[in-house]
Amino acid sequence: MPGPDGKIMHAEIRIGDSVLLLADEFPTMQCVSPLSLNGTAVTVHLYVDNVDQVFERAIKAGAQVTMPVMDVFWGDRYGKFKDPFGHVWSVATHVWDLTPAETQKAAADAMKNMKP
Repeated sequence: MPGPDGKIMHAEIRIGDSVLLLADEFPTMQCVSPLSLNGTAVTVHLYVDNVDQVFERAIKAGAQVTMPVMDVFWGDRYGKFKDPFGHVWSVATHVWDLTPAETQKAAADAMKNMKP
């Protein structure tokens, strides 16, 4: 979408059936990047067909690994990265299903090993 000055106001990326709008900083419209905020409180999460492939592509494009891809207790293969603009992404491929009781036990076991 072109802005009044002829520059691109925002771009759209279609991922599957979802559309993300992306824009450079536009402070007069309260649109700033995580880099200006010194971090972000938001993680964009996507389920994808092949998490390892998507993750590798993001890293090759300049993203930084914040959590390598691994099998996680809730049944996904999951990883996180930060893009060059400071946005945090998590990507996953669902691998196996658990019952609610299995998920609760797996979560409790996983939390035992986490440092406060």
